[in-house]
Amino acid sequence: MGTVTEAEIDAQDGVEETSNPQPRKRIDKVTLALSLAIAVGLVLIGRGLAVSLTGDDRAKLPDTIESVEPYPEAVQVLSQSRVFVDLETGYTGVLVIDGVELPTINIDDVAQQFDAEPGQQIDLPATTIFEPGNFTLTFVPSDAALVKKFDTGLHRAEVIYWKIVEGRQRPLSYTWTFNVI
Repeated sequence: MGTVTEAEIDAQDGVEETSNPQPRKRIDKVTLALSLAIAVGLVLIGRGLAVSLTGDDRAKLPDTIESVEPYPEAVQVLSQSRVFVDLETGYTGVLVIDGVELPTINIDDVAQQFDAEPGQQIDLPATTIFEPGNFTLTFVPSDAALVKKFDTGLHRAEVIYWKIVEGRQRPLSYTWTFNVI
């Protein structure tokens, strides 16, 4: 047998040798620009999600405070919104709203004053309520309270808190603001 050339193999396979290759299809500039814009947008969205801070991370709360309401630096708070602080176990405190320290009463003391039966409804005093089982402080503005409602504008809330076993001799504090609409 003799040597077989590539041309002979191509001829047997039915492939014709072409001297002019097909020209490449041109890239549509509009499609390329839109594809790049979408890719850049997706990268920016991914980057934003990766570095964003939300919830408690954004609030920069001390370790001894689990949550507060209204949310720090909130911009659309209603005038009758409650002020709420969830402290770590073993802490108590008082609320100061716009420079006014609100009296605090233990909810257990309220129940004893009224000699309430389990499940019985009682009227809570218009002041800050401390719930020792949850270690929370709650204040709701009302006509009978020192703070009747939150006027439109910026307000400052502060919680002064301490370990129950140590007393108020060495208090800590946390301050935040919110805007009422």
